Amino acid sequence: MTAEQTRRRPQRYRPERSTTVLRTSDENPLGDVGGRVREGIATWLRSPALDFYALLVIGGLLLGIGLVMVLSSSMIISLGRGESPYAGLISQGRFALIGLPLLVLAALLRPGFYRRMAWPLLLVGFALQMLVFTPLGFGAGGNRNWIRIGSMTLQPSELLKLALAVWIASIVAMKRPLMNQPKHLLFPIAPVIVIALGLVLYGHDLGTAMVMCMLIAGSLWVAGVPRRWFALAAAVGVVSVTGMVLTSANRMARITTWLHGECVGSSCYQADHGLMALAEGGWWGVGLGESRQKWGLLPAADNDYIFAVLGEEMGLFGTLGVLALFAALALVLLRMITRIDDLFVQVAVAGISAWLLGQAFTNMMVVTGLLPVLGVPLPFISAGGSALVTSMTALGVLLSFARHEPGAADAIRARVGRVRRGATVVPAPAGAQAAPRSARARRRSAAKAARAASRSSASGASSRGRTTTAGTRGSSPRRGAGTRGGTGARGGTSSRSGSTASRAGGGSRARAGGGSRTGAAQPASPAPSRTRRTRGTR
Repeated sequence: MTAEQTRRRPQRYRPERSTTVLRTSDENPLGDVGGRVREGIATWLRSPALDFYALLVIGGLLLGIGLVMVLSSSMIISLGRGESPYAGLISQGRFALIGLPLLVLAALLRPGFYRRMAWPLLLVGFALQMLVFTPLGFGAGGNRNWIRIGSMTLQPSELLKLALAVWIASIVAMKRPLMNQPKHLLFPIAPVIVIALGLVLYGHDLGTAMVMCMLIAGSLWVAGVPRRWFALAAAVGVVSVTGMVLTSANRMARITTWLHGECVGSSCYQADHGLMALAEGGWWGVGLGESRQKWGLLPAADNDYIFAVLGEEMGLFGTLGVLALFAALALVLLRMITRIDDLFVQVAVAGISAWLLGQAFTNMMVVTGLLPVLGVPLPFISAGGSALVTSMTALGVLLSFARHEPGAADAIRARVGRVRRGATVVPAPAGAQAAPRSARARRRSAAKAARAASRSSASGASSRGRTTTAGTRGSSPRRGAGTRGGTGARGGTSSRSGSTASRAGGGSRARAGGGSRTGAAQPASPAPSRTRRTRGTR
């Protein structure tokens, strides 16, 4: 290689190192962090899939808290029965495992499926509730609201709540233009409601009947029923509840204790020990598993009064955390109602919301003494198989509705695709078939392919034009190379003439070097080696 070729060799770009620190501003080195955070939160809140992910997170947190608290509150009870201290957790975990596939299945189904299955689901709920009054049914605490099949105990009224929410939404969506007419409003909604409440009240379960009334009121309110009908229903409800209280000495004692604060017999025992548990918890609690009221002092410590044990062990901040989760659930469900245009979905979400949230806040108010003792469990947290399985299934129905919000399906699919691509380590086999894509994805791929083809054709045409021009220009320099080579000093052409001939005429350096020794360009002569050309140049 000659010295001139070495000088003309392009130099590699080497970026200079900088020792300075880049700052967006001397006053604010990190930039507008607050603005970026606000923008990120606003983008997250505008996401169409927010409700879906929020329901998953809130439901998972409540279920996890429930399993931990059932273990803590039932250990002493299990030991007293001669069982394993983990018997309560094992039983609750078994029901959670039953509810998990039901949740997934309910989330995968489309809203139209629930609309078509409204009547069959209601009939199944009625049939199970009627089994309470057969030899399969049994009572506890003055209420007859359970059935026993072998070693398994079920509470049919829990399934009846879900069936009633879906059925009311289906009827309201079908009769939407006729809801202002009394006959269409009363039939068939009124007879079905009376039958459902009658079956529950006949078993003396006032707490479940009150929760069902909340469900019915929430559904009909979102459906747009005139307010005068609510006033009439409220009057009928007050009369019915008053009659049930007056005919039951146990309920009368509880109401009297709650109103006047006078303890009559053992009517205030459970309420007093629930308040004691909350008082002993203080701000931060006595520690997980360290409750003293669960040692046989607080009745139903793992069920109706599990919130009191939670307050004793985790303190005020623990109870406020659970309260915040249910409040967040209420906001998410309200957002779903306002974002969805389908009346069936709106009414169904309203009914399920009134059921779960109304039951949760009723339980908390009973434990804190704001309401008399009603025997209502805390959703997702209290021990109880029927309540947990039904609540998880209802959460799956809500996930199905959230998945079909406008734009939510595409956002969830994009998120899942990014997660899969990020988790992929081993490439797919060469013969593996790609997963089927949607019509929109196929159209997008076809459009990209068409644009790429048009760009490649345009670039090919321009490159052919440049090649023709270069060939025309290079004919004259090639002939001139032989002339300059014959008259060159020292019996050969310079390396500059050889390189010029190589660039213009397309010949190799070896051919240009061979022509320099003969005095003329000889394209057909054999190419000498790099060593001979270097020696001749020297």
